[in-house]
Amino acid sequence: MKITRVSEVAEFKNPHNIQAKKLLESPDATVVHMTLNPGEQLISHVTPVDVFFYVLSGEPTIEIGNEKEKVPADSVVESPADIPHCVYNESESVTKFLVVKLSKSK
Repeated sequence: MKITRVSEVAEFKNPHNIQAKKLLESPDATVVHMTLNPGEQLISHVTPVDVFFYVLSGEPTIEIGNEKEKVPADSVVESPADIPHCVYNESESVTKFLVVKLSKSK
């Protein structure tokens, strides 16, 4: 069994300039733990693979294409490949979420 503790994983530099920690990278998926402080956001971008967000804490605003909605903790949001997406923290508290990038089918 391999256990990865978020607190023990080093942050990596990313184009969004936010706290991000890669928890898993395999041929099938990549899992990144992200933290947004109040007022922070990702840069709107497109990925060539399907992605989903799992909100751990807080209530970020998630935008997928032309849909934008506040999402509570313990929610999963699917983001299909090639659709612009973004996550905003418009609240007064820290929000944490996982980004899971799924590999393309073989």
